[in-house]
Amino acid sequence: MPEIARNRDVVTFHKGDAFTVAVDNAMAVGGWKGGQCVKYTTGPANTPTVTYSDGLVCGFLLWGSDEVSDKFTSMTGNQPAYKYAVIGAGGWLVSIAPTGYEQYTYQSRTGGGPLVPIVYHASDRLVVSLRGLISSQDEWVLSGDPRAPNNYYIAFVVQAPSPAWGNYMTVQISI
Repeated sequence: MPEIARNRDVVTFHKGDAFTVAVDNAMAVGGWKGGQCVKYTTGPANTPTVTYSDGLVCGFLLWGSDEVSDKFTSMTGNQPAYKYAVIGAGGWLVSIAPTGYEQYTYQSRTGGGPLVPIVYHASDRLVVSLRGLISSQDEWVLSGDPRAPNNYYIAFVVQAPSPAWGNYMTVQISI
């Protein structure tokens, strides 16, 4: 059986709930990658609005704001210009590009030393990092965040990242 083409930030195998939300100004300016986890924030009246997650999560973004797959299409630049995104919630089975999960330990990213890779294994329980990416590390505990520990497990690893398939990680998400 041929390998599945992984040319998006998120490759969907089983779809859960999806709906359109507004993004706040920070996200419109900063952009995002597919797989970015988000949380609700204050926005225009009667408009569900999201911002970058800091460990709390209401869903993940299905597409990046500037994916290579959207270049030279009518989608190019639409999401950040009009301040909208498509969010996924509920139960999903997806393969996420390395930009959608933490690749290096919290200590090595914030401590100024060499970057130490996080090694993921099948069945690892996943939370959301302080940067809004899926991670096996509880960064609330590691950073001394008063909300610690982060017991909001949102996913399990189905297939750990491997160079054989572009380091995509397949996860079962339930938000």
